[in-house]
Amino acid sequence: MRTLTTFARVYVDAMDTALPTFLALTGAQPKLRFAYGDLELAAIGGYLLIAGTEEALAPFRGTHATTVVESIDEALALAGEHGGEVLSGPNDVPTGRNLTVRHPGGATIEYVEFTAELAAKFAARP
Repeated sequence: MRTLTTFARVYVDAMDTALPTFLALTGAQPKLRFAYGDLELAAIGGYLLIAGTEEALAPFRGTHATTVVESIDEALALAGEHGGEVLSGPNDVPTGRNLTVRHPGGATIEYVEFTAELAAKFAARP
């Protein structure tokens, strides 16, 4: 299974308050910014900022990272081969498809297969 990038998840109260720090930290603009239910997400540098109320963030806080992969089907197969527990998915999401897996040892990872348009955007150098 080929991974394309991994984002450290950072949970924040308000995107517009948090984003300037990450703009300065990374020297980059967000490559992705969108709403998902009651959440707002932005990918900037190696970070995935996730903003929302405590209640909105609560179901997602246990996920440690987001890994973008070429194939959700391969991620699902890998999880099965290594004893991972599928917590959610595969699901259709605004960015493509996702899957959340708790791996042996306790790491919980969200895997995302981007749409072709987003994959091309992230493959391009800044």
